[in-house]
Amino acid sequence: MLYALVVLGIPVEGPFDYIVPENLCQKIKVGARAWVDFRNKKMLGFIVRLTKKTKIQNIKPILELIDDSPVLDKNMLLITKRLSDYYCCSWGEAIETALPEALRKGKKIANIARAKYTDKNNNPEVTLVHDLDGRARWDIYLKSIREALASNQSVIVLLPDINSVLKAREIIIAHLNIQPALLYRKESGESEEWLRIKEGKFSIVIGTRSAIFAPLNNLGLVIIDEEQNDSYKQGQVPHYHAREASLMRTSILGARLILGSGSPTLESFYLAKRNKIGYLLIPQRKNFPEMKIIDAKYGGQNLKQKNMVLSKYLADAVVNCLNSKGKALLFLNRKGFATFASCLHCGAALRCPRCNINLVYHFKDNIVNCHYCNFKMPAPKICPNCNSGYIKYSGIGTEKIESELSRIFTQARIKRLDSLDKIDIKGADIFISTQSIIKEADCSFDLVGVLAIDNTLNRIDFRASEKTFELLVALSGLTEKKIVIQTRLASHHCFQALVDKNIDTFYNKELKQRKELNFPPFKHLGLVKLRGEKESKVREISNVLFEGLNKNNKNKTIEIVAVSPAYPSKLRGKFCWQILIKVKSAPQITKFLKKYLKDFAHSGIIVTVDIDPV
Repeated sequence: MLYALVVLGIPVEGPFDYIVPENLCQKIKVGARAWVDFRNKKMLGFIVRLTKKTKIQNIKPILELIDDSPVLDKNMLLITKRLSDYYCCSWGEAIETALPEALRKGKKIANIARAKYTDKNNNPEVTLVHDLDGRARWDIYLKSIREALASNQSVIVLLPDINSVLKAREIIIAHLNIQPALLYRKESGESEEWLRIKEGKFSIVIGTRSAIFAPLNNLGLVIIDEEQNDSYKQGQVPHYHAREASLMRTSILGARLILGSGSPTLESFYLAKRNKIGYLLIPQRKNFPEMKIIDAKYGGQNLKQKNMVLSKYLADAVVNCLNSKGKALLFLNRKGFATFASCLHCGAALRCPRCNINLVYHFKDNIVNCHYCNFKMPAPKICPNCNSGYIKYSGIGTEKIESELSRIFTQARIKRLDSLDKIDIKGADIFISTQSIIKEADCSFDLVGVLAIDNTLNRIDFRASEKTFELLVALSGLTEKKIVIQTRLASHHCFQALVDKNIDTFYNKELKQRKELNFPPFKHLGLVKLRGEKESKVREISNVLFEGLNKNNKNKTIEIVAVSPAYPSKLRGKFCWQILIKVKSAPQITKFLKKYLKDFAHSGIIVTVDIDPV
């Protein structure tokens, strides 16, 4: 008798034993998909092992074999198992995230004849390319790709978004004269492209984070561009990070990994500092702009005056820029006109009914909306709480900046950039934008003014300084002349590193603080997230779980830190709480949580685990 060990794409640990019917014994293979009966439901499963022994009684048979040949080779099974052990998800969930949607739903595919598979390439090598120049790292990418192709190896290039993927395709075609495969989740023909890759029709795959699972033969090189970008972290279960998945895959295959960035993550920089990975610094070839920090506590008193958004220094700098026929960019990372609306009579604030956060007022459309769930409604003329006739709008967004600049600089042409459309640099004198402007690599301004950057720096996020520094480094690439930053935290190392033109000032100071607080990269964090429709029940179950985890924690290296409401505490109609855990090794958290949560009763409450949250 032959038995198949099967895992399923649900949050239940397997594998589960099934009898292989006699007519399938010669056909069935590890890595294939099959239909099975699980809890009286027909579900798709993945065969991870075949055996002639089992200790389980009353085993059900496999209902139907979907594949004649495996969709997952032995190395992809190993990678997904490591992903499961690291990110606290089931093996089946990890496998599903590695496959296109059509295959997850059971689409049949023809028997695929693949080229002979090579288990190992060279010794694994990881290199961090710290590109202060902004574009020079592509020369290294192209050189490394040529070397891999010359050795008959294939290549994966990961990029943070679809626009970057399309630009990378143009670069590769222009320089290498090779048509790469494109792989990303929203592509309509994703499963067809995935099959062509598996058939060996491409030697280069470029795509977003899920492309790391591309079924290439003889993978020799993986490149992650802008490795600091948060989009490499998946928001749904499993909450994997493409960088960690790449480290897993390249270590298994013995392939090279290149991490490229203008402002690397502290995790990558720390590994390079400890000589755990290679490090290549590309100095900035163009002139670094003059950096002026305006301390709003002292040098920007006029900001306290009504309707003033620019300090006198920044306003004068804009005037000088306009007089010299230059182009100015004012950066504010908030859309809309006002970020807070409240009644002057009763003090009630307009909040999203689904997320319980402040609604943002958009003057052009005369609406207030939620930037988390896209709830929107016409801007009220009277208070919905007390029927008072006056709503006050406060806080600033890009629409308000545009209005104020039109009042101050009456002769200037002003343009607000709300989309990623190609920018006509000759079409205006002053541009206003959020961080979407950073993706426009061809833009160059004579003056960049940074407004309300403290909003980014003061977020409830231990990575706030790192993300602010990344933002400012990117903005510095938009000008060779001058940047003016308005802040009430002028002495912060995030700004001083830029003034001193010394990146080590920031990284060394930030690493020192992280070490004192036992935050990454010195410890791993895990968040146990609980969501439900009743706030009292979510709070109660969260506290019960917190006490249970503490009681059952026998490992001194695991620290169950705190239980608290998440931010935002209500999202899309569900109340959210979280439990923070610190540990030296991420798989330790996963092993502990899987064992405890297996028997934890939480009816009506959704419990998920996020390892290494961003």
